[in-house]
Amino acid sequence: MSKDALYIADRRKKEFTYPIHNHEVFELNFVEHAAGVLRTVGDSSEVIGDYDLVLITSPELEHVWEQHTCRNDNIREVTIQFFLDLSDDGYLAKTPFLSLRKMLLQARRGISFPMDDIMRVYTLIDTLSSVKDGFYAVMQFLTILYELSKSKHIHVLATNSYAKVESESDSRRVLKVKNYIAKNYMDEIRLSTLADIAGMSPSAFSRFFKLHTGRNLSDYIIDMRLDYASRRLVDTSDGVAEICFACGFNNLSNFNRLFKKHKGCSPSKFRENYHKTRVIV
Repeated sequence: MSKDALYIADRRKKEFTYPIHNHEVFELNFVEHAAGVLRTVGDSSEVIGDYDLVLITSPELEHVWEQHTCRNDNIREVTIQFFLDLSDDGYLAKTPFLSLRKMLLQARRGISFPMDDIMRVYTLIDTLSSVKDGFYAVMQFLTILYELSKSKHIHVLATNSYAKVESESDSRRVLKVKNYIAKNYMDEIRLSTLADIAGMSPSAFSRFFKLHTGRNLSDYIIDMRLDYASRRLVDTSDGVAEICFACGFNNLSNFNRLFKKHKGCSPSKFRENYHKTRVIV
């Protein structure tokens, strides 16, 4: 986001296709007319109703909205990405902002809001992307957050133990490997290299990885590469072939085949289906 205070994406679409992801910035995500969509935040998975509003402030918490049983082809999604200083000596630690800061700290596990809270801020969310003056847009957004911070029925999503499972147990070795793959997905990744990182023989590591993730190593790498490719198809104008090779695939036809198998459509169709309006404040 560099020097931008807010990133607002207000879009109408027929389906959810964006892959599971996480990011450094905070996010407030509003979804309308999407009953039947499966929302996953960390280790929480819930089928949502006609309206959904979720706040996430952890850079490590993965989340995704999946089509599931939703049949509505006129879905609206408003995503607002931002960052605020939550340190003990930051501005939000001042008395007027204590409820807001408390909510943002809770949202490190992801939180959702009940219908009465959603309706209370609906008009503010509905009109946010049309506010032309950046200062007033930020003020309107902070008002949304403040109103939500007064909620008596915030629903915390991911469990406390979720982060501990990822960072503490025997699966710390798996996390090291996942981090290596995430940083090197665009290059050739050798089993022997990953086994060395885990301090195991290649055959033992393959069994270990599947035991702790439920997935074959090769499938995991392919899925990660396809997720990065999906994001680039949505967020850039790069050509399909350029994205293919930049994401670690060395054969365009194989990339197209795998993408269609996993995503249900070709890369070009995926990009075409994902329309969104960007507003940068």
